[in-house]
Amino acid sequence: MPESVREVLQAQGICELFPPQAECIREGVLEGKNILLASPTASGKTLIAELCALKHVLEGGGKAIYLCPLRALASEKFEEFKKYTNIQKPDGGKVSVGISTGDFDTADNWLANYDIIITTNEKADSLLRHRAEWIDNISAVIVDEIHLLNEASRGPTLEIVLARLMQYNANIQILALSATINNVDEIAGWLNAKYIVTNWRPINLKEGVILQDEIQYREGERRKIEQETRITTINMVLNTLRNGGQALIFASTRKNAVSAAKQVASHMDKILVPKSGSKIVKKSLEEQTKGALEKEAHKILEAGEHTQIGEELAGLVRCGVAYHHAGLSGAQRTIIEQGFKDRKIKVLTATPTLAWGVNLPARTVIIQDYRRFEAGLGNYPIPVLDYKQMAGRAGRPKYDKFGESVIVAKTADEADFVMENYVLAKPERIWSRLAVEKILRTHVLSTIASDYAHTKEEIYEFFRKTFYAYQYDIKAIQNVISKILRFLHDEEMIYVAGDGIVATKLGKRISELYIDPLSGIIIRDALQSKPALLTEFSLLQLIAHTPDMGPIMRPYQREMEKLEIAVEEHQPELLVEIPNQHGDHIGYADFLGEVKMAMVLNTWIEEATEEKLLEHFNVQPGDLYRTIESAKWLLHAIERLAPVIADKNKEVTALSSELVERVSMGIKQELMPIVALEGVGRVRGRIIFNAGFQTVEDLKQASIEELTALPSVGPRLAKKIKEQIGGYVKKDDWDSPSPAAKASQEIQQRGLLEF
Repeated sequence: MPESVREVLQAQGICELFPPQAECIREGVLEGKNILLASPTASGKTLIAELCALKHVLEGGGKAIYLCPLRALASEKFEEFKKYTNIQKPDGGKVSVGISTGDFDTADNWLANYDIIITTNEKADSLLRHRAEWIDNISAVIVDEIHLLNEASRGPTLEIVLARLMQYNANIQILALSATINNVDEIAGWLNAKYIVTNWRPINLKEGVILQDEIQYREGERRKIEQETRITTINMVLNTLRNGGQALIFASTRKNAVSAAKQVASHMDKILVPKSGSKIVKKSLEEQTKGALEKEAHKILEAGEHTQIGEELAGLVRCGVAYHHAGLSGAQRTIIEQGFKDRKIKVLTATPTLAWGVNLPARTVIIQDYRRFEAGLGNYPIPVLDYKQMAGRAGRPKYDKFGESVIVAKTADEADFVMENYVLAKPERIWSRLAVEKILRTHVLSTIASDYAHTKEEIYEFFRKTFYAYQYDIKAIQNVISKILRFLHDEEMIYVAGDGIVATKLGKRISELYIDPLSGIIIRDALQSKPALLTEFSLLQLIAHTPDMGPIMRPYQREMEKLEIAVEEHQPELLVEIPNQHGDHIGYADFLGEVKMAMVLNTWIEEATEEKLLEHFNVQPGDLYRTIESAKWLLHAIERLAPVIADKNKEVTALSSELVERVSMGIKQELMPIVALEGVGRVRGRIIFNAGFQTVEDLKQASIEELTALPSVGPRLAKKIKEQIGGYVKKDDWDSPSPAAKASQEIQQRGLLEF
């Protein structure tokens, strides 16, 4: 590697390679060889990815794309790669790093200016559908968490992206990374890669099962812990904290994660630690870190709107404890993650999804339950692969000499079962999840719509490059593809032209919008038979009816009557046929769930608070914002599809365009011009509007003093508003600094005089 790269690494204290890293170098990762590296968490996989990407940029003049399964992980990798942006390339420019994880309806041509591009698997799939020109310059693809090929919802997209990139460039270098793979040889064979499998970790991992007061480790060793309470998990946490460690507890549900956090917090006053640099005997952990934890709690309260969840979480953080699950807002999760990384938060309880996300190691991992609720199956044992992901979080590099992972057992028989079936077991084989009609239809359409194939044989030829065809045989998938082609033809998304198959304008647009063809059909059919009254609720209920909207908000029994009344009230507005309540009970229940989702979104754009939505619909902030993101995407799809479906849909186009903005901000129509100004959100926008400044013209006429006097506005935002709208402002108002700025200037002036 160039000296400039070594200097960056040495500045971080990296002077030699870990064994897995050295083996990757020996196997030719810097010589363009395809490599699949399966090694534990914290064994240095990211550094190999960085060196591989930089080799292509600095010596090959190429680009590298880094594929992540989650947006949070993409953001984390983006921050890690930024340390190389001061390195000079042979052409005199600096190494540049870009990230793109949203907006599936664009080719993001601006990414052509970046050397290393971090993206999610779904965004990469979207870019390939748009035939982004800069993709031709990609010479290396780095795949994080390759074992997610096995995941039913995300695996097929990753599989298609890799197959497509290999189709684009037969010489592209692939570096695939994973912590746990059983059939590594099979995946490596598909990728034409050498594989490296190692159990080496910078710190040793001790896996075991805890029953009451005793841990039995996989090697046969046993250890007793003190039974201070009747709860095994609490005893294990207290033992860890007293020895200077942090604990990560995995619970099977959100409710259990919250409950565990509260239980732990109630015992934190029992932790006594020596006060650093003092002869004072001991001080409680809570007292010792009180100031730092109060700051973290304040951050949580300031992150977004005031809610009961925020209050509850802040109270726990003051005790050095927090919980983490998908119901929290993105801002809350980020604060919790950073607080745990900074070792301020000592105990974190989480649902298992955290194990697949950002890197949050702990001295001790406690797995409370090896069962998880699965719809239609009840409480079902988790895969060994999931267990290994959770256990792999144990051990903090630079802080611990070992990591410890334990599963809690309630009986001796259960302890034996867990030891044999999890601790001593190998993870399951990775299987392709591609050959499901629901999943495959969007990829068959995109193959045609993006001009990757125009005959049946060409389509089969592409799918021969998939992991599914490698594991089974293309013949096993051909019947499904043929059925999908008939479906797409019957629904007028493709047509036969001479000897070829071509996408219709509708089919091409559906593919580019990155929605399920079935969602496209539902939207098309609804817009061809508009209701008697077209309202916001019409479109919100329509998008809730599409498969792309995600999990239905299941109505509680106590909500059924209220939802049925809402159906009656909104019946003239509905674009979707109401199922027969008695003939199709499941279908009717699902329909009411869609109505509930539409009501949540409708209440949101009427400016209800997060707290009110939680109280009325039991919708937590994280779930609300995921619903909002999906709604924005599908409303945008309606806006773009409406003119393609029929010229007379101008009313639908205008309404859906307006709703994209209103759903995004959670505002009534009257606030749109004001909230469009940078720095003005839904809360400040309402304050400004209610004060009488209801139009941009009103704001132009307002003085700086009038705007500054409003709650939550202040001088800086007032000037920023005036700057954006071009209103008249006296020169003195622009030039006069704020009181804080005046004080700063006076201090600087005194300093200069003293100098």
